[in-house]
Amino acid sequence: MRTSPRVALLIETARGYGRGVLRGVVRYARMHGPWAFYVTPGDFKQVVPKIKQWGGTGIIARIETPEIGRALLATRLPIVALDLSNAQLTPDSPFSRCSELSSDSRHAAELAAEHLLDRGFRHYAFVGIAGRIWSQRREQSFCERIRRAAFEVHVYPAPRRKTDRQWAREQTILEDWLRGLPKPVGLMACNDDRGREVLEACRGAGLRVPEEAAVVGVDNDELLCELADPPLSSVALNAERGGFDAAALLAGLMSHRIRKPRRIMTAALDVVARRSTDVTAIEDSEVANAVRFIYENAGGPLRIDDIADEMAISRRSLEIRFERALGRTLHEDIRRVRLERAIRLLLETDLSMTTVAETSGFNTPSYLAQVFKRHTGMTPAQYRRQSRGE
Repeated sequence: MRTSPRVALLIETARGYGRGVLRGVVRYARMHGPWAFYVTPGDFKQVVPKIKQWGGTGIIARIETPEIGRALLATRLPIVALDLSNAQLTPDSPFSRCSELSSDSRHAAELAAEHLLDRGFRHYAFVGIAGRIWSQRREQSFCERIRRAAFEVHVYPAPRRKTDRQWAREQTILEDWLRGLPKPVGLMACNDDRGREVLEACRGAGLRVPEEAAVVGVDNDELLCELADPPLSSVALNAERGGFDAAALLAGLMSHRIRKPRRIMTAALDVVARRSTDVTAIEDSEVANAVRFIYENAGGPLRIDDIADEMAISRRSLEIRFERALGRTLHEDIRRVRLERAIRLLLETDLSMTTVAETSGFNTPSYLAQVFKRHTGMTPAQYRRQSRGE
C-alpha cells in the first residue's frame, strides 16, 4: 500500500505571504494527496521535527538561521527552500542542492516604482530589513528603476547595533531619518510589516501620509494593509500559486521523478492601491487637481470635457499641460485608475465580472476584458484564477 507523504512546513503563519504559500500547498495536497503535515508553531520560531520519529518524507521551509539550515540538511530529505541567499546558491554551498521557491522581487520593486512614478514624485526612498535577501533584491531593483527615470533614491541605513534594531529603539531612528528626507517623497517598504512601521514612524515624525510621504509595501496582506493607518498600498504576490508549484515540485522530488534542484518563482501581480499612496506630487496645480478628480470619479461615467469643466479650463489646454506634466494623456490616466480599481476588486472580492466592470468604470465585462487583456495579457477571469493559484 502506498504511504502518504508526510511534509514538514517551516513557514511563517503570521504574514500574508506565508499563509498564501501554505494555502497553495494545501490545495495541491487536496488534489493529489492525501498529505500529512507538520507545521512549525509561532512566527519564525522554527523547530525542526524529529523526522525519524515522525516519519517525514519532505520539507518546505524558510531557512532563518544557520542552525536551522544544518538541521534540515542533516535530515537528507528533499527540501524546497524559500528565498535562498546568493551565498547559499553558489555551487560550493550545500544549500545549492536544495530546490527553491523565491518571490519575484525584481518585478515587485519595478511595480512599486512605476506606481510612485505615476504619481509624479521627484524624491524617492526605500526602507528595507537588514539581512533579508528578498529585501536586498527589492532595494536594488527599486533603485535601478527610479534611476532610469533620472531620479535618485534615499536608502534607509539599517542600525548596526542589534539593540538599535529593536523597534522600540529603532522607531526614533527611523523618525529622524524620515524628517530629513526631501518632501514630498514616494517611499517603498520591502514588505507590508515594514510598511506599517514606516507609517507609524511617519506619525511620530509629524509627516502627513500621503501628502508628504506616500508609502507602498509588498505582499498585499489584506488584513494588515487595511489595519494600517492610513491603509497601506501594496504589491500583490501570487503566493498561493507559488505554494501550489512548490508542493508539485516537492512531490516530484519525493517520488524521484525530479532528481536535480529546480528554481521556481512567485510572480508579482500588481499594486493594490490604498490611501497611503492616494496623492499626486505634481507642480502644476491644475494637473494635480485633474488627477485627483479622476481618482474620485473614474468609477462612473467620466469624459474629458467633465474634467475640463471642473477645472474651469479649456479642454485643449488641460490636455497639453497634463501630458507635459505626466507623460500620458487624460484618457490613459482614466484607464489606469479604472484598471487599479478592477485589479483590487478581482484580487480581494468574489464580485461577478459584470459588477467589477460597472464598479471600476468600464461599464461592460467585454470592455473590461479588452482593456485588461491588453494590459496584463490575461482576461480578468484568468487573472483572478491565477492570483488564487487555481
